[in-house]
Amino acid sequence: MGSTIINLFFSFIVLLQLHSSAGQSSGMKGIYWFSGSGFPVSDIDSSLFTHIFCAFADLAPNTFQVTISPSNSAKFKTFTQTVQRKNPNVKTLLSIGGGGANADTFAAMASQPDSRKSFISSSISLARSNGFLGLDLDWEYPSNQNQISSFSTLCTEWRAAAEKESQSSGKPRLLLSAAVFRSSNYYGLPLPASVLATKLDWINVMCYDFYGPGWSPNSTAPPAALFGSAGQVNCDAGITSWIQSGFPASKIVLGIPFYGWAWRLVNQNNNGLYAPANGAATGAGIDDGAITYKGINAFKENNRVNSVYNGMVVTNYVSSGTTWIGYDDKQSVAAKVAYAKKKGLFGYFAWQVGADDNWTLSRTASTTWSG
Repeated sequence: MGSTIINLFFSFIVLLQLHSSAGQSSGMKGIYWFSGSGFPVSDIDSSLFTHIFCAFADLAPNTFQVTISPSNSAKFKTFTQTVQRKNPNVKTLLSIGGGGANADTFAAMASQPDSRKSFISSSISLARSNGFLGLDLDWEYPSNQNQISSFSTLCTEWRAAAEKESQSSGKPRLLLSAAVFRSSNYYGLPLPASVLATKLDWINVMCYDFYGPGWSPNSTAPPAALFGSAGQVNCDAGITSWIQSGFPASKIVLGIPFYGWAWRLVNQNNNGLYAPANGAATGAGIDDGAITYKGINAFKENNRVNSVYNGMVVTNYVSSGTTWIGYDDKQSVAAKVAYAKKKGLFGYFAWQVGADDNWTLSRTASTTWSG
């Protein structure tokens, strides 16, 4: 009888381990929530995601400590418990920085041991005190060799500190990730792929903003194409470069935009890809050329137009009058998530939850990944 109980006990432990492994191998269905979007945390349908990134914590330029602005304090404090009401298993990470942050402040922080220590200790303390399960570094971008070397050192020390804190606190180690450039090569400078692969749990590759009216104003272009011919920036080339640099595919997460870019056409009758354009379009829902997926659907409805899907490069676009918008719709999102699965990637993430329209893209991505 005793041996039977023992055998049953060990069988139960094995089943638990298998269940845990299965959960880990299911990969990431990720989303960023941006505090500036105005989208309520309580409205997030967390059942569609495995990981949710809370954006953004700030980096103080004088002390190099990670801080949360007073306007975000209450929302960040309850973020994890709020999103876990609908999905108790969802993992939350506090994201630091972002595209609007001062990259020079991050460069200065990472350049010196004392300032790195300030960043690291404060980030870990802030994550713990606010109930997050991990930290996400969004430094856009380390842009010279010294900064890239400092980024490598920062990640090495960050991981060591997180492991030490876990041992002393008895809590599971905080997850560590970074949002990174679309390619393992930053305009001729190789990024420290081999170091990042051992120090970070994964990287979020920002496979978007390839083209936009603010920096490629003379013609329309796919802002986040999955594929492209020679000379055209595309996601597949970037993901492949990370893998070829030695970064494991199983720790790469593919980024998808829930927004598009709007150009002003020179001739409304010439309205395909790479059509002549003259800067950013203006109009309802368009902010310096950027427009959310929700805004794009409103644009389509108001102008009674349909989008075009180009499966060769994997992008959608729509136009009315002189306004041309390149973006990802359901077809593009499904194709990209299927690509991530086939490529053996860890998963996908999207920027950002408040830009979706009634969970259309989030549900498409989740269903494709799980299918």
